[in-house]
Amino acid sequence: MTRAFNFSAGPATLPESVLRQAQAEMLDWHGTGASIVEMSHRGAEFMSVAAEAEADLRRLLDIPEDYAVLFLSGGATTQQALIPLNFAAQGQRADYVVSGHWGKTAVKQAGVYVDVNIAASSEANGYRELPARADWQLSPDAAYVHITANETIHGVEFRDVPDTGNVPLIADFSSSIASEPLDVRRYGVIYAGAQKNLGPVGIAVMIIRRDLLERSGQPRADIFDYRSHVARDSMLNTPPTWNWYLAGLVFKWMLAEGGVAEFAKRNAAKAALVYGAIDGSGGFYRNEVAHAARSRMNIPFFLPDAELDARFVAEAKAAGLLALKGHKVVGGIRASLYNAMPLAGAEALVAFMADFQQRHG
Repeated sequence: MTRAFNFSAGPATLPESVLRQAQAEMLDWHGTGASIVEMSHRGAEFMSVAAEAEADLRRLLDIPEDYAVLFLSGGATTQQALIPLNFAAQGQRADYVVSGHWGKTAVKQAGVYVDVNIAASSEANGYRELPARADWQLSPDAAYVHITANETIHGVEFRDVPDTGNVPLIADFSSSIASEPLDVRRYGVIYAGAQKNLGPVGIAVMIIRRDLLERSGQPRADIFDYRSHVARDSMLNTPPTWNWYLAGLVFKWMLAEGGVAEFAKRNAAKAALVYGAIDGSGGFYRNEVAHAARSRMNIPFFLPDAELDARFVAEAKAAGLLALKGHKVVGGIRASLYNAMPLAGAEALVAFMADFQQRHG
């Protein structure tokens, strides 16, 4: 069977070797005679899977010991609601920098619990660039500053870490985590839905500086309290064991491939190919994001009209290039180039783009 190149923004393509290992172990995990999805999350077998996954992620991202790591059910949007509950007092201000759709979603979730200050936003220019740092209106007494490291829909990415002084920086890294080296100590909290670079949908990773767990936050049930999850090693309730196991296989694959430094090189090469094809098309393809803010992970682009957009998606699918339709919020085309997308996928896309332009340009 020949696998297609899947450019889905999430759930996203997974390494073929990981899928084959999961397939091989589905009925009989390590000679136990049972599947990992059938085992108790508190049994020795799964506890070893969980411990290895955390150790591998710590090694992959160089996570210091004074940061807790959680594997939680749900996705990033769930964490957007829990973050203000855990790290801000009732009525306290929290600063949000909005650089795209998901930053705006984070504001909506947080607004139920805290006094949200939109410190900066690029909505007025259609999220085509990052908000200029000189224009940020940060609050010195804010509980935290929140950013979205990479916007999957608009294709905008922070390429450096904002300095927020003594106010903790919290970042949604759902679509760019583990794509390049990351200085964890620059952040108070890093969170990510796994379904783009880390594994399957249904589980989120939280990296929390331990001193922030001492904040009382707001009244909340144990299940919404990060302190309770840390105390129980992410097993306060039954976790999504299959998702956790599969994410652990992805971590091992990334380490075996050379770690995040290697993926940074690969991702830069893939993005350069696709942006090169866009910029060299004479305007047939266009990307509207300022060059300095262009995402390496998600590349949206447009053809001269919506009819050609639709034809491009249909013909690409027939050629084995899947999920290139842009998000409904912006339309057009979107190519997602996460870690598991090989260079050959980007090369195939660029070759198809050239052929399509020759036939329809």
